[in-house]
Amino acid sequence: MANHDRYIPALGLRALTPLYDSVLRWIFHDEEFKRSLIALADIQPGQRVLDLGCGTGTLMLLIKQAQPYATVTGADGDADVLTIAHTKAVTDGVGLTFGQALASHLPYPGGTFDRIVSSLVFHHLPSAIKRAALREAHRVLCVGGELHILDFGAPHTVMGKLLAPVVRHAEQAKDNVDGLIPVMVHEAGFVDVTVLHQKPFIGVATLTHVRARKGVSV
Repeated sequence: MANHDRYIPALGLRALTPLYDSVLRWIFHDEEFKRSLIALADIQPGQRVLDLGCGTGTLMLLIKQAQPYATVTGADGDADVLTIAHTKAVTDGVGLTFGQALASHLPYPGGTFDRIVSSLVFHHLPSAIKRAALREAHRVLCVGGELHILDFGAPHTVMGKLLAPVVRHAEQAKDNVDGLIPVMVHEAGFVDVTVLHQKPFIGVATLTHVRARKGVSV
């Protein structure tokens, strides 16, 4: 694996992976914004859904609760979080499929999925990997399929704007802070790129939901 493809574990350190679900649940209340993501993705019965950077599988389980007749696959580069996700699926008796893969090198044929969803993943990726991941997402979506990214965007709060110059020094986050995710999505070949909503997050950040569609090749 090339150095720029090095995977960053959940919460930044592998030793913290067992705490990941608790941190997201109790501090960030992640199920609330993940349910919003699912509602806006409008997943239909029989559709094939990829959770890009699925982590411990919380979003996947929520998708199956909302739409039991969708086929849900999760891809993540971290074997430890995939083990947790698989255990949760087995415990809940939910049929999910998992694969260890980097977002920039997806092991799926072109046109495999009707929806790709991603929650709080892209701010972890350097610019080049963001672009590669978006090209891969475009490749594995079917024509007419939709990409839904929920992640940090340009700050809208006073404190967020004050902290933006500091955050920009981190290569992984500067594209988000500069509001470039929709631009990158468009450059990857998607059409109808739309920011559906922007919501303040723990007082200093902004959560942004970007929707885009794979059009017909010309």
